Amino acid sequence: MNVSAATTPSDLTNLLKACNAGDVNAHDALFAVVYRELRSLARSKLSRESTLTMLDPTSLVHESWLRLMGNLEFDAANRRVFFSYAGKVMRSVMVDYVRERDADKRGSGERPLTLVTEFADAAVAPDAQTEFVAIHQALQKLKLVNQRCHDVVELRYFGGLSLEECAEQLGVSVITIHRDWEKARLFLSTELGA
Repeated sequence: MNVSAATTPSDLTNLLKACNAGDVNAHDALFAVVYRELRSLARSKLSRESTLTMLDPTSLVHESWLRLMGNLEFDAANRRVFFSYAGKVMRSVMVDYVRERDADKRGSGERPLTLVTEFADAAVAPDAQTEFVAIHQALQKLKLVNQRCHDVVELRYFGGLSLEECAEQLGVSVITIHRDWEKARLFLSTELGA
């Protein structure tokens, strides 16, 4: 197979298998093939949270790519699985950046010092960074309660899959996925107090 001309889903699947087998040329070819779609996925994810991370699509793609290649031992059976996993990795990168900024903003664990006493007791509204991390933590709790509901949220929201694609990916009926999606939404709404 000419690795520089891999554009069909089956070519992408073959490249993923070659990457899993340790073919360095396949890693480069895979990046060239999927870069445009990864950038589009990154733009989509950052359109809602770019002010939280200060990441641009290129940085998010490159940071995610490094993590993907460091852990390409997952079962990347096909294109859909790969991009679903890439979406999860992007979310993980974004959460890490938000946490890092939050830690820096709060003195990296140092106690904050209030210089003006009249502001010390004022109620502070949760900012977007805190909400972003709260969503991540709520998803982690959902994972402990119901793994499949968690997976549906990951696939739908972060992987961009439809209910039908989620059903196919998880090997259950569309009706089951619909129920899981509703349960997950209710759980997250309750957890986040929305």
